[in-house]
Amino acid sequence: MSTVAEIEKAISLLPSEDFLMLGRWFDEQRNLRWDGQMDRDAEFGALDFLADELDGHLSNGEVRPLNEILRHS
Repeated sequence: MSTVAEIEKAISLLPSEDFLMLGRWFDEQRNLRWDGQMDRDAEFGALDFLADELDGHLSNGEVRPLNEILRHS
């Protein structure tokens, strides 16, 4: 397996088109990992505080549900 330094050097030598393709691939991989982390956090209740906070804002009339806003536009 290549070291990070070797990978960085190889990337720096890529033609522009390949560099852009690699960038898109890398962004896709980063997003997949982020989505996976969010799914795991949600599954274990780590994000429940956000739903509770939103419920409080809804109850206080500080925000409206999105479907209500879209219905009136």
